[in-house]
Amino acid sequence: AAAGAVGSGSAALPALSSSGAAVVATDAPVTLLPGVTFERQVTLTSHGPVALNVIVAPRPGGLLTLESALSNDAVPGTESLTSIQRRLAPSATTVGVSGDFTTRAGRPAGVVIRAGSLQHQPLATRVSLGVDAEGTLRAAKVQLLGTWQGSGPRRLLSLVNGPPTGKQLALYTPAWGPTTPASNGTVELVLQPFPPATSGGELTGTATVVAYGGGSQIPPDGAVLVARGASARNLLAEAKVGQQVKLRLVLKPDWSGVVDAVGGGPLLVRDGVAVFRPTDAFPGPDLLARKARSAVGQRADGSIVLATVDGGRPAASVGMTNFELARVMVRLGVEVAV
Repeated sequence: AAAGAVGSGSAALPALSSSGAAVVATDAPVTLLPGVTFERQVTLTSHGPVALNVIVAPRPGGLLTLESALSNDAVPGTESLTSIQRRLAPSATTVGVSGDFTTRAGRPAGVVIRAGSLQHQPLATRVSLGVDAEGTLRAAKVQLLGTWQGSGPRRLLSLVNGPPTGKQLALYTPAWGPTTPASNGTVELVLQPFPPATSGGELTGTATVVAYGGGSQIPPDGAVLVARGASARNLLAEAKVGQQVKLRLVLKPDWSGVVDAVGGGPLLVRDGVAVFRPTDAFPGPDLLARKARSAVGQRADGSIVLATVDGGRPAASVGMTNFELARVMVRLGVEVAV
């Protein structure tokens, strides 16, 4: 997944001022489109050179938006950031940075919300980044409290566009692709029509088809419930063809006002202060290693800062630790960053 921004605004790029670091090259700010600036800085440190890239854009609003984007315009699979932006070029002028991590199967590790529709559940142990309708960034550990209900009591819905295990039940929407994945031992219930998977309110669909083992067609105006174990037995018993099925996709804390979101983490900046010990579930070595990293932050005036540091190339850029990137985001003036 990728987070992209279109906007305007400019700011001088602060130097890395810690001891043992010297700025050796700073490119003049470049206007990418009206008001959106790009600046690149190379700093020589005791660990080697560090190349930092910074984009500044105004508060999202109107024609200028901060949005999440999916590889291949679908939940599974991978695609380079450059390819994503080329694919979007016919409909928008974009500038972006890499977003969430992906699983081995190419699914986002955390949340994806696009145009208000929940397209992948959050990873509750890591910070998610959301943008609301007013263009304000929200950074929080978000949890999905999903339920479904047929003729019986409300029951747990654990996943959105992710394969259920054990006794879990998942909701597959058109954001996944044309069909549910093949899988032995699953029971599938097609709902059509079914509204976009927004969070907060009640969503109602009509059960139309029962199937087994994956490969069910996901209607463009529908969805599919996929269940295993005890959840599969409950689905068969309590959601007959022709019956109304009710779902709730509740995000805690309440993110019903968030229109776009992407997973990631760790939290870098809170209330203008660099976070030294993030509580996100990441291995310590991943935070301490100098590597390529990307960040999204927001200043007090609402302007957006996208930053990347190159890494893994000793002669060009060795990268940064997580805390070093947090300090850079503070120097760039943000109040919150992930």
